[in-house]
Amino acid sequence: MTATDLSSGKGHTDENFPVASHLIAPPYRAPIMAFYRVARLADDVADHAQATPAQKLARLGEIEAALTGKGDASPEAVALRRVLAERGLGWEHMLDLLEAFRRDVTKTRYASWDELMDYCRYSAMPVGRFVLDVHGEDRSTWPASDKLCAALQVINHLQDCAKDFHDLDRVYLPLDTLGACGASVEMLGEGRGDPAMTRAIRVLADKTDALLHGSRPFAGQIRDLRLALEVGAIQRLAESLTARLKARDPLSEETHHSRWEALGVGLLGVTRTIRERLSRQSAPRAA
Repeated sequence: MTATDLSSGKGHTDENFPVASHLIAPPYRAPIMAFYRVARLADDVADHAQATPAQKLARLGEIEAALTGKGDASPEAVALRRVLAERGLGWEHMLDLLEAFRRDVTKTRYASWDELMDYCRYSAMPVGRFVLDVHGEDRSTWPASDKLCAALQVINHLQDCAKDFHDLDRVYLPLDTLGACGASVEMLGEGRGDPAMTRAIRVLADKTDALLHGSRPFAGQIRDLRLALEVGAIQRLAESLTARLKARDPLSEETHHSRWEALGVGLLGVTRTIRERLSRQSAPRAA
């Protein structure tokens, strides 16, 4: 059994947020997609329903070995290794992601928001950092990027909280937040949100809003126009989904965007970014 044998067959178009959309300039899209393919594969390994924890950890180890040149069992990781070498980039961001997938195999509960944010440090933040490094952006953009990436991760956790519990016995909702709201893990299996669970999800959505407030300046910090537009679209999509999570019950109501909804909301984000960029450019001339 190889890691590829555990692939789900999902691709970048199946994700909740854009992955290297056509807003990204072609020279940068290929390395981002190479990174995504390894991340998708490792995620599939960690979430596989039939593989044992030992098998999953072994397959993740093979991916890491192929990435760092100590093996070649994963063609996807070998391809990424070559792309990184060609671009003069390191593999630290993917190593961080692999740490998150190992945690997915071995850890099923999170005690607090801080503990969840530590998980996001490995599961989400490396993705944004890699994209910024590919574009040669200044690392001063990392703090805002980290907040946006963590928000995207939490949104996914909130939307999929019942599915994660049913399929994987994995609960990312912090246990102290559930307890403070009078909710329990078992409520995730009831098929609809108990008022206590609804309160807990809204508390976490409020915390996600705070992350998005911190990431709001991110698009304006990016030099590359096309990447800034992509980030602007993702920021607006995340804001929309967080508002939806405050108004709907993710256990019994649809909280994902349809394809057309996502397109419309993303275009609003692009428009907002263009408008703000033009406003900043005109300000010095007016002065």
